[in-house]
Amino acid sequence: MFLRELTTQTDHLRGAGPATVKALSRIGINSIAALLCHYPRDWEDRSHAVPLADYARYPAVCTVVRVIAHDWFGFGAMKTLKVHVEDESGRAVLVCFNRPFLEHQLTPGVRYRIWGKFYYKYGDIQSTAFEFDPLDNSSPAKGFGHILPVYPLSAGLTQGLLRKLVSNALTQYAKPLEDELPPAIIQRDGLLPKSEAIRAYHFPESMGQLDKARKTLIYEELFYLEVMVGRRAIERRNTAKISRDDQAPAPGSNSSSSSYSPLQQRLLERLPFALTPGQLSAVTEINRDMDGPYPMARLLQGDVGSGKTLVAFLAALRAVEQGGQVAIMAPTELLARQHAENAGRLLEPVGARPAFLTGNIKAAGRTPLLKALAAGDIDIVVGTHALFSRDVVYRNLALVVVDEQHRFGVTQRQAIMAKGDHPDLLMMSATPIPRTLALTVFGDMDVSVIPDLPPGRKPIKTHLAKESNEAKVYDFVRKELAAGHQAYFVYPLIEADINRDLKDAESMADRLGRQVFKGLPVALVHSKLDEEEKRQTMEAFRQGEIRVLVATSVVEVGVDVPNATCMIIEHAERFGLSALHQLRGRVGRGEAQSYCFLVYSDVPPDSPEYTPDGGVRDAGILTEDGKTRLKVMLENTDGFVIAEEDLKLRGPGQIAGIEQSGYLSLGVADPIRDAAELARARTDAFAILEEDPGLLLPENRRIAQVLERAAPFSQVIL
Repeated sequence: MFLRELTTQTDHLRGAGPATVKALSRIGINSIAALLCHYPRDWEDRSHAVPLADYARYPAVCTVVRVIAHDWFGFGAMKTLKVHVEDESGRAVLVCFNRPFLEHQLTPGVRYRIWGKFYYKYGDIQSTAFEFDPLDNSSPAKGFGHILPVYPLSAGLTQGLLRKLVSNALTQYAKPLEDELPPAIIQRDGLLPKSEAIRAYHFPESMGQLDKARKTLIYEELFYLEVMVGRRAIERRNTAKISRDDQAPAPGSNSSSSSYSPLQQRLLERLPFALTPGQLSAVTEINRDMDGPYPMARLLQGDVGSGKTLVAFLAALRAVEQGGQVAIMAPTELLARQHAENAGRLLEPVGARPAFLTGNIKAAGRTPLLKALAAGDIDIVVGTHALFSRDVVYRNLALVVVDEQHRFGVTQRQAIMAKGDHPDLLMMSATPIPRTLALTVFGDMDVSVIPDLPPGRKPIKTHLAKESNEAKVYDFVRKELAAGHQAYFVYPLIEADINRDLKDAESMADRLGRQVFKGLPVALVHSKLDEEEKRQTMEAFRQGEIRVLVATSVVEVGVDVPNATCMIIEHAERFGLSALHQLRGRVGRGEAQSYCFLVYSDVPPDSPEYTPDGGVRDAGILTEDGKTRLKVMLENTDGFVIAEEDLKLRGPGQIAGIEQSGYLSLGVADPIRDAAELARARTDAFAILEEDPGLLLPENRRIAQVLERAAPFSQVIL
């Protein structure tokens, strides 16, 4: 029997009455399997003696003491018992707050085993959190001489009760558990059998055994995740690509993946620059996939400004020549419109027929556009979520390009894919995906990386500035503006909030225009503005008619203004690493030296400000996480390094855009901490799946376990 097959309800467990069953249910424990997978968060080592004299060297003292005397301090209801004890190394005091009854349980002259956390205060070594047992009558519940688990709790549950329940479950049900890892791996790595690993993780006989149990369970969890990834990859390879037989390839097209197709060659000849080596490599890999026998699933990674969009356009041209249509989906209308404009400028002259579709297009223009799309008269459609609306029909959707993939949820990516019959998929990310995350969420996809930037680009110089020193930042920006360049000012709020002492874009646009940069064109853009107004403002900024653009994070993606050399992010501690990296990447897109100023709040923590109604104003205090993010940005320009740090701070769900799926709610493993084990598990899982196709059959019990365990994870793999 596998662990997940222990579906016996907790009310069958010895010691679990109705109240206990209800308390367990509140934290999601309704079966024996769930109880055994409710892993400890820590352990108390009561197996080794730690004398009173060593209280500062260890987390807890575990020793035998003799009670010397009692005394009391305080008066009335505040009267508190103090129990003086000693062992061979020294003396200490047990402070018994709200426990006067211990006067009769801790008898002077009697010896007791004691475990507790001690500290030095008021001239004594003392403890307020301790457990004890008479030396001649040790209770198993107190666990002296053993290592005890410490569990996450909720109302109605105690450590003692959970320890008892888990112990009973192990005795009643754990012995016949079957191993879930292949025997060869267990033997190769010296792992424990499953029943022994579960028991040792809850109640280890030694810390060494605990480490071995932890290693076993970590590897098993990561192995199952990678089996799911491998299974989806193999399923893709077993899916025959639908032939594009409704249209013939363009005359003279060359299907060889080692060369460019005629439309691709035509576009490359029109460009005033050559592709970087990274772009050339990515195009070659994508061409090979698109000419392959099964649908492409590729992740295209590249730092901000590396030229991913051009690579996607070249892929789109290849799909068009193969008789298919292309959908390019962007997260914002601003970015989608920019892609559509670039598609019109670059792709129409070589013979492709692009179009732009968002939810804001009126019915008069939308209806004929949808008819043309359904008839196949549009080759490439660029848009937002509207691309997978119910009324949008494609004649032959062959390629889906998802830009800024982390901004789309799982169901949204699935919805656009469902518009075609196994179309090729190209997902793009300007926020580099850390290797640990790529091995899990995107582990069944091939990955192309554009590591280089176009020639002539200079690294962006990043500076930290306190809010109180912002005048110096303004002086620097004035010099850049005087040299003919442009600047962004980004704020966390659109409008003022009385409860948050933060600068807002609306107020600062007025101040910057009237006072700081008087006489220069200053404009405002944010998400609440009408789409046409945003478009006109951005176009004016792109043309140089606006010199200073005040914005929120709406300019985080897709804005390309080579003449902009200054990015000032106010209250930078309020932005995530990904947003800071993206915003910084809005400058440095031309040949001039560019700069990013991260302006942070320097309000001291002990100086709260008060709102008119008496509440404490959010003073924008720089938190430890905020300090960490700013330090990472100051010290790094490599997007992959920043992404790894972001993964540590935020977790994989947010970065992958899959928080809603419950992704990686693992019991023991941590894909960041256990990156080396993750890589090994991936190698093993893929090798086994290749050698043993039987694991893919639905009736196979082990793969059924995999499917159940990885159910949330399976939702995120397209």
